[in-house]
Amino acid sequence: MVLGGGRRKGLNPFPRALPPAKPPDAGAPIPLTVFGIREPVPGPRWQALFTATWPGYRRWYLQRDVRPRPALTTARDRLAEHMPELVPTYRRLVDLAGEAVAAIGLPPDDVAARMLTLWDPPRFLPGCSQAVVTHPEIALCRNYDYSPALWERVVFSSAFAGRRVIGNGDCLWGLTDGMNDDGLVVSLSFGGRRGSGPGFAVSLVVRYLLEVAATTEQAREILSRMPVAMAYNLTVVDAGKNVLTAFVAPDRAPEFTESPIATNHRGEVPDSVEHAQQFASVPRRERLAELVATDPSPTDLVSAFLKPPLYSTHYWRAFGTVYTALYRPESEAMHLFWPGLSWRRSFDDPDGTCAVVLHPD
Repeated sequence: MVLGGGRRKGLNPFPRALPPAKPPDAGAPIPLTVFGIREPVPGPRWQALFTATWPGYRRWYLQRDVRPRPALTTARDRLAEHMPELVPTYRRLVDLAGEAVAAIGLPPDDVAARMLTLWDPPRFLPGCSQAVVTHPEIALCRNYDYSPALWERVVFSSAFAGRRVIGNGDCLWGLTDGMNDDGLVVSLSFGGRRGSGPGFAVSLVVRYLLEVAATTEQAREILSRMPVAMAYNLTVVDAGKNVLTAFVAPDRAPEFTESPIATNHRGEVPDSVEHAQQFASVPRRERLAELVATDPSPTDLVSAFLKPPLYSTHYWRAFGTVYTALYRPESEAMHLFWPGLSWRRSFDDPDGTCAVVLHPD
């Protein structure tokens, strides 16, 4: 399996304060292949993913940042302290990564083992809009707005500890959004506050929630004690139709609301007006509020998410909608959408691929 020859995280994976100059080929179509992987326990499929993406991830992890990357002992200790249920899977991943590093002729070191803890990673700021409805059925819809070159392009279905989990992969075993077979659905969006602190990459937090929690209340308890490296909004819904949006950040206590919507700022008022304006966070949130007030169906949600202001084509600014995801836990399926194209994946679907072409503005 080839995912793009290591084009994953670049040396500057988060948007700058001012948009960069528009490149000459900014309007060219962007063809991509999205991979669906079903592997209950990490094995050859995950190892192939690691091999294809590790050069890029290694550069990303070792890039110059505001703080140096943690020592291996520190990173492993934090994982064991806060996510002990993931430690057996982590050890399996480290073994597979070591085999892959040796096979591609790289010198052995501890970088992969450190990176895979996802403790205190480099900063990255995806966009995103997300909304939940619970009538007539539960559905969570979200847009993931980011650079196509930095998108992992993998839907991973697993059962690391017995509970089935499916979602959009990030950082090799994290998830930007996902669902488990108890009907819990979780989605993340950047929270709008710049800066970082000691904590986990939020995509691993999403993975952990789906691995160990069955209800929104259990997710809330975990988030109340989990250190997170940057500010994010996490929207959660369970099979009992309980909805939660949590604002988490490294320098403050989590804030919990029953809001079914989130974009890229905390609550109603952005902490960073500049960031909110640059990425249209307030207009997108206002559109989501209008949308959920109409009691939309899942089809209505998708239709709205595929149109402005929720849908963005500013791919050259790392703010383009690379996918729209719809989770329908009652049918145990997720769908990915692009204009004129959809792809359904369930917990037990075999490996597959989907050819996508993104069209910049």
